[in-house]
Amino acid sequence: MLSIENLTVEFGGFTLLDKISFVLNKNERVALVGKNGAGKSTLLKIMGGLQKPTQGNVSYPREVTIGYLPQQMTLDNSRTVREEASMAFEHLQLMEQELEQLHREMAERTDYESEAYHAVIERATDLQELLQMSGIHNFEAEVEKTLMGLGFMREDFDRPTKEFSGGWRMRIELAKILLQAPDVLLLDEPTNHLDIESIQWLEHFLATHANAVMLVSHDRAFLDAVTNRTIEILLGDIHDYKVSYTKYVELRRERREQQQRAYENQQKQIKETEDFIERFRYKATKSNQVQSRIKQLDKIDRIEVDEVDSARLSLKFPPAPRSGSYPVIMEEMSKQYGDHLVFKDVTLTIERGEKIAFVGKNGEGKSTLVKCIMQEIEHGGKLELGHNVKIGYFAQNQAQLLDENLTVFETIDYVAVGDIRSRIRDILGAFMFGGEASEKKVKVLSGGERSRLAMIRLLLEPVNLLILDEPTNHLDLASKDVLKKAIRTFDGTAIIVSHDRDFLDGLVDKVYEFGGGKVTEHMGGIYDFLAKKKLDTLQQLELSASTTKKEVKEEQPSENKLSYQEQKEQNRQQRRLEKKVEEAEKKVAVLEEKLKPMEEQLATPEGAGDMELLQQYLETKGLLDKAMNNWERSTLELENNNNNGQSE
Repeated sequence: MLSIENLTVEFGGFTLLDKISFVLNKNERVALVGKNGAGKSTLLKIMGGLQKPTQGNVSYPREVTIGYLPQQMTLDNSRTVREEASMAFEHLQLMEQELEQLHREMAERTDYESEAYHAVIERATDLQELLQMSGIHNFEAEVEKTLMGLGFMREDFDRPTKEFSGGWRMRIELAKILLQAPDVLLLDEPTNHLDIESIQWLEHFLATHANAVMLVSHDRAFLDAVTNRTIEILLGDIHDYKVSYTKYVELRRERREQQQRAYENQQKQIKETEDFIERFRYKATKSNQVQSRIKQLDKIDRIEVDEVDSARLSLKFPPAPRSGSYPVIMEEMSKQYGDHLVFKDVTLTIERGEKIAFVGKNGEGKSTLVKCIMQEIEHGGKLELGHNVKIGYFAQNQAQLLDENLTVFETIDYVAVGDIRSRIRDILGAFMFGGEASEKKVKVLSGGERSRLAMIRLLLEPVNLLILDEPTNHLDLASKDVLKKAIRTFDGTAIIVSHDRDFLDGLVDKVYEFGGGKVTEHMGGIYDFLAKKKLDTLQQLELSASTTKKEVKEEQPSENKLSYQEQKEQNRQQRRLEKKVEEAEKKVAVLEEKLKPMEEQLATPEGAGDMELLQQYLETKGLLDKAMNNWERSTLELENNNNNGQSE
């Protein structure tokens, strides 16, 4: 379908790609991987016809169409979302306009026997057939379905594109490319601005609708779900694996181990040969053997071991200053802008040391709640930060707050403390600022580089509550692993807003889902949450199908008996409430035990004058009161659920 032949790209004497060749076939979905700066985006631009190589060719049949999604783009601000997405069918709309013009011409002309009139009829007939085959009358429905799949609401369709952020504008362009249904799709970081539900929709679309795909992404789970082939760019060359990303990682490791063993054996052989030549170089009786060994040495095809990322390391946060047991407590919190309700009745408690995720569609309030915690915006209800909470906050705009006149190294050197200062260059290398890059001024860095630098600076500050808003958007897979390990070993509390399932997997033990003005707690990791969501959706479908069948058959209700699915849902609700009561009881018991020694100590003359102890006692007593209220609410919910079950 598309062939790359001896492609070479050079920049100022540096060879980025060196005589690479491969073929992209129909039904192949290829992950293009490699370190940042290896040439992935450059290769996609060349394949899309936006850039010329130094040497070599990109060839494909004339009828093959190519769609390219860049990382950055510009849209026409004069159109609405619907109009911009409908530009995918501009060629059909032009054909329809031409057909209308031909119909008018046929109605006005009277030279029915002329060749010109017959040519008009023939052209109109051809256009009519083409439009019928293309589904011109269904394209508006396809536009709406695709936009909604990518997260747009129906009320967004007629809003001007200029009202949307860069991430949402990228979705419009992605919708337009998908609607064009090109034979070859070239996607550069398509998931960077998508939420989890939109990513899953895109996964399904690519798996079921795409002909041939080549994509760059740092989302490991997305790559595994979509791709069946992996091409790695390494030192200007490519290594082609006919497998998905995770399998490629295993095969690459095995390949390098084999290379290492072969390299060591060859080095041993070369050393023995060189020793023989050196030992007998000047002995006439051995001259023939020496010459034979010299020729043998010259003919050896030297084995090279693939480069490895030696910059990767295990990075740890500084020890977190100890905070109170509950860094964040919310009760009946709400937020709205004018008539728009973002969320309401948010009641949750985050315990010290917990790692939690905020997930949900964009615009449902994740970042808004983070801003409430940061005390950047006002809100309704109650929000308390615990004792001695020190927040480390990362958001995309953090990168804009860096001092542009400092170098990369100076930016980090100013915040690093203790023995970590001796490892600054290693840390910078792990985040792709190795060598001369560490001496760059901040003002010459790209947006992605500034985001990575802001992330490094945050990693070195002594905090006990990390709040990270989409931290992985500009990190490659290696840097993401470094960050993930650092958060996992962090002894403080972490709130992570992210759509990256692989990053969250094994990192968080609780998920808060934002949607419909509510914030719902889900115990377990990200894949537990996703599995539960799919099951819930299935149950709703089954209940809906059951209801429809009853309506069709006009059956009478069977004495108010619960259906299997309703009974199953009620049992699930019962178990959830019982667990909630049990957890509330445990929390009350723990706090009561904690209060006992304090009360005993405060009863003594020495303890009565200890103001620090008194402060600690009052804080704990306040937490106990909240825990008791929570237990009472949970118990009441359980009783109400039992009463409802009995009445039915």
